[in-house]
Amino acid sequence: MEATYRCVNAVLLALAALFAPIQPVILCALSFIFIDFVTGVVASRCEAKQRGRAWYFSSHEAWRTIRKAGFVLLTIGMCWLVESCILNFMTLNITRLVAGAICGVEMWSFLENASVLSDAKLFEWLRNYVKRKVEREFGEYDKDE
Repeated sequence: MEATYRCVNAVLLALAALFAPIQPVILCALSFIFIDFVTGVVASRCEAKQRGRAWYFSSHEAWRTIRKAGFVLLTIGMCWLVESCILNFMTLNITRLVAGAICGVEMWSFLENASVLSDAKLFEWLRNYVKRKVEREFGEYDKDE
């Protein structure tokens, strides 16, 4: 039993050492996801209160966020493996590019939540500005709004 314990410990520590260089990137992406989740819950509660509806916390949304965080963790980890083990002769910064895209999406969602929570027009203006920029560059992406 002790040999199994040592073997499992060795594998876990080897994995921790392999992914240690991207710990700040992973923590940054996970913190963006956490901030978006918290502000999303508060914004949902605020919207329900404004509309006079009953509000309740849905564990479905919490589990969806946990799954999303897991996929983000795996995505960043796989990018790191490709970058450091397979394409180590090139400097591509794939890991940081993918993490930056993930953080950008989470920040967009945060801006939507902030525009609901705040009376400040800055957040609404930022959201609309980015939407117009994206529409100008890539065409109309959401015809419902």
